[in-house]
This record gives sequence, C-alpha cells and structure tokens, in this order.
Amino acid sequence: MKIGLVCPYNIAKGGGVQEIVRAQQKLLLERGHDAYIITPLPREGVEPEDKMIFIGGSADFSALGTTGQVSAGVNETIDEVLEEYQFDILHFHEPWVPMISLQILSRSNTINVATFHAKLPETMMSRTISKVVTPYTKSVLKYIHELTAVSEAAADYVCSMTERSVAIVPNGIDLSFYKPPVRRSDNRKNKTIFFVGRLEPRKGVKYLVQAFHLLQQKQPDAQLVIAGDGPDRERLEDLVFDLELKNVEFVGYITNEEKRRYLQTADLFCAPALHGESFGIVLLEAMACGLVTVAGDNPGYASVMQGLGAVSLVNPKHAAEFARRLELLLTQGDLRAIWRAWAADDVMQYDWNRIIEQYELIYTEARKKHKPGQL
Repeated sequence: MKIGLVCPYNIAKGGGVQEIVRAQQKLLLERGHDAYIITPLPREGVEPEDKMIFIGGSADFSALGTTGQVSAGVNETIDEVLEEYQFDILHFHEPWVPMISLQILSRSNTINVATFHAKLPETMMSRTISKVVTPYTKSVLKYIHELTAVSEAAADYVCSMTERSVAIVPNGIDLSFYKPPVRRSDNRKNKTIFFVGRLEPRKGVKYLVQAFHLLQQKQPDAQLVIAGDGPDRERLEDLVFDLELKNVEFVGYITNEEKRRYLQTADLFCAPALHGESFGIVLLEAMACGLVTVAGDNPGYASVMQGLGAVSLVNPKHAAEFARRLELLLTQGDLRAIWRAWAADDVMQYDWNRIIEQYELIYTEARKKHKPGQL
C-alpha cells in the first residue's frame, strides 16, 4: 500500500508523536509498503528527508502549562500532492490539531484513518478551550473512515463526540534498541534517579525536586539527573539552589542513544507528570531497560502501569508520600526484582512489530469496508 502519515507537529523537534510517526514509517517501509511522512515545513528551514513531504508551515503556542503547535498549508499545494502520490491510505495523527489535517482531509479522495494521542486535563481552562476545540474536532470526524486511539484515556475525548467505535492501538517501542544492560547492580551507594522530558509545569518536575529534597535527608548520597529543556528550566534550577540541594544535575537535551545509556545505568526512573498524558512511551522505554520506575498517577500513565506496575504510581503533589515511594523503590531489592520481572513480561505487548501488524489490519479492513472519498 502507498501510505501517507500526516504529522501536524514540527518534525524537526523532539516529541512523542513525531517519534511514533518516524517509527511507524520505518516499519511500514521494512514490511514492503511505500510510506511517506506529510508534515509542515519546520521554521528552522530544514531540507526534507527521503519520503518526507512538506506542506505549509507551523507555529508554536502555549496553554495549560504545555507547548503546542498549529499548522496550515496552501490548498493548491495539497491538491497537487494528493494528485501526484495517489495514496491508498492517509493516516492522520492528532487530526484535531489545527489546521493542516482538516485541510488535507477535506480534499482527500482516499481512505482516511486517524489516531488520537492527547488527553486533555480536567480543568476549567481545558473545558473552556474544549468549547472551541470540540466543534472543530466534530468537523474533522466527518471525513475519517476509521478511528483509533493509543489508550482509553486518549479515546475519551473523541468518544464524547461520536458513537462510532474507536480501536485502541497502543504506542510501540523498539525492543531491540531499548533493552536491559548486560549487568546492573543494586548495591551502589550513590544511587541515581533519572528524569527525561520537557521542562514545563505539567511534567511535575518541581514536585520531583521537592520530594528529592526530603529523600536526601535519609539518602544523602542520592543523585538526581534531569534531562530535557523547556520554559521551566531556570525556575527549577533556582528551586534547587534555594533548597541547597546537592547532587542535582541538569544535562539539557539528550539524544536517544544518551537516553538509553541513562536508562541502563540509573537506579530509578521518575516521570511525575500531573496531567495531559494519554499513554507514556518513556515508561515503556524504562521498563524495557529494566529500570524501576515511579510515575505520576494520571490516566495515561495508569493505562501502562497496570497490575503490579500500579505500585509505581504516586500523586506527585504529596511530597512526603512521593519521597517515601522514591525511597521504597530505590532501596528494596526484593521489590525491585519483582518489579523488573513484571516489566520484562508486560512490555512485550508493546513491541513495535506487534503494533504495526494491528495498523496493517486496520488499513486492510478499511479498504474492504469503504470506498475512497465516501463515508
């Protein structure tokens, strides 16, 4: 099949959706499909990679303690691309993000599949925004033949607007890349906690620093490595200074190879996100590397940390309990061994090869059920 993967975000920047689209393209190509990424031209002016099509451009915005993007293209250019490539399937990731997906959908004469990733926070502000976003999303849905979401949390929003079925296809992970180290010791004195992500309010890093402050009173040699960048970095560095914390290092942006090295050498991973998480790929990466994890108790992370994994979930705003959970999963060897055994078994269901098979089946069935250009 000839498949167009539509990513509304700046493909040159890091991000969960961008990484998913790239991985999906790679596996589809390996399985004999002709797969292209369709995405706005990054403002950095980068050249398109092989099998990448730039349409329009994008701009950043900030709301609800996070950063997002909007994008738009020229209708004539969209018509030319669709006419030239004659896709069998167009797969739209986050189609509710204005405007490029709706522009393409409204002009598409092929089978349209959509995947929803995001989970809107349950706040007054999000409800206010939803009054604008919901009518827009409803206008998008009428062009989509098959609906999918990465989790039940991600499906909640779209299910509130339609009675159509939404297939749950979780995010995948490359288990040949993320894997346990040859040897890992639980007996080191200077134990390291690792965080990676965008430094913005909803990621909850402020609460991790506060909990680490309490933890260090019992574990004075503990270390905290914070990877990533964002609008909160300076405030977080000031907080570390004000609390007179030692052994806290901000390492900035890191590559996937560097991230894997930290996941394979740290003693504990922590992802204290407060809201807005529909899944949690980084949790899978830690699980695959055998790195015991503490995670924010939000719906997306809870969808991954099921069964025994629920011991990892904590309310980051409860500093004392957060610190106790960090200490428990950092120091109790028997519990850590049981956790690792659970993670090694549970993470297998997210192998990208299994996930891509689910998408292939959806594509095939959609072509049987629908005629191009008709819903």
